[in-house]
Amino acid sequence: MSQPNDAKFAVEEPVFPTVRDVGAAAPLRWIRKGFADFAACPVPSLFYGFCFSAMGLLITFVFEHAYQYTAALTSGFLLVGPFLAMGLYEISRRREQGSRCALAPTLTVWKRNAGNIGIFAVVLGIVFLVWARASLVVFALFYTNEMPNLSGFLTQLLAFENLEFLLVYFGVGLLFSTVVFAVSVISVPLMLDRNQDAVSSMLASIGALARNPASMIVWALIIVTLTVIGFMSFHLGLVVLMPIVGHATWHAYRDLIVPLADGG
Repeated sequence: MSQPNDAKFAVEEPVFPTVRDVGAAAPLRWIRKGFADFAACPVPSLFYGFCFSAMGLLITFVFEHAYQYTAALTSGFLLVGPFLAMGLYEISRRREQGSRCALAPTLTVWKRNAGNIGIFAVVLGIVFLVWARASLVVFALFYTNEMPNLSGFLTQLLAFENLEFLLVYFGVGLLFSTVVFAVSVISVPLMLDRNQDAVSSMLASIGALARNPASMIVWALIIVTLTVIGFMSFHLGLVVLMPIVGHATWHAYRDLIVPLADGG
């Protein structure tokens, strides 16, 4: 009785991504390339920019009516951002390959690795729920004053009243935002480009942060700064700035991860 050919049943092991070292100034290069992608493909990029702007309007609405939920909704912005930016990653990828700019192919790009992207969404969803609960607990335990209106709350922030609350509130927010940033900085581009599984994509993303702390801090500060500018410009800035950040994230992935052809 003939034995089956072992090679026929061999399962190809996934290649774990290899992280490269990059300089602290690398994020400036990513932003320049992201702007070039935006300028080359303005129409599909602006579509996603208006989606980000709509998210910004929702956050502002909640802040005006229930600001104790703002940290939770901000985490939602960070949660949805990488998924909304998938179309922007695809635009940059197609431009690398010399394909024409088009919106339609980017709308269903998630189907390329839907299972693992779904797992990643569940992980970030759990982080979102925990962050939302933690935000409410911090308000309940540390906000000692009577809940004021929006202007009164902002006055307390600017005057550094209720300092214990402010330290705990922003400390908790920093912790959760760091977790979200660490697991998502390059994970979605990895899943889209290589069909990588969710776990190794998140581990590679954490590895990129651990191996390049200086450049990742600069990158995080750039993202935060551009996001704040977008909000302060009555959300109009989000229409342009968020697509640039999305395109730049694709180039961050290209810079941080060694291509498969080179052994990565």
